[in-house]
Amino acid sequence: MLFRVLKWMLLAAVLIQLIPFGRMHTNPPKSGEPAWNAPGTREWVRRACFDCHSNETTWLRYSNIAPVSWLLQRDVNEGRSHLNSAEWNLPQRHAKDVAGEVRKGEMPTWFYLPLHPAAKLSGAEKQALIDGAEKSLGPQTTAETP
Repeated sequence: MLFRVLKWMLLAAVLIQLIPFGRMHTNPPKSGEPAWNAPGTREWVRRACFDCHSNETTWLRYSNIAPVSWLLQRDVNEGRSHLNSAEWNLPQRHAKDVAGEVRKGEMPTWFYLPLHPAAKLSGAEKQALIDGAEKSLGPQTTAETP
């Protein structure tokens, strides 16, 4: 019985690889970027935000294996739709929320950090990113600290 269940699970794992969603990874061309107040601000945003919030996503090997590929593609699509620092020529309605999201610890997301340790910012780096967002991205909404 256990062997039969494992066999079906293996077959399902192989078959879901045939579903094409999440493997056509693209990074559209950049069409504009914020006027960063300092190179450090851009670097902190690149480390912590660009994989989901720009057209400079680094697609790692596991991003081609379903169902992980589906989740990653959904997260990147959603992230780019909320804020895309590589399409600054277009309206970015969530640019005002960057400092608040970082301050509250909501960005980068908890599930992103274990596989992307470079995105984990120290307290000083986090504060510098918040200050840089306020200077580079325009007025920020205020958010209470958790």
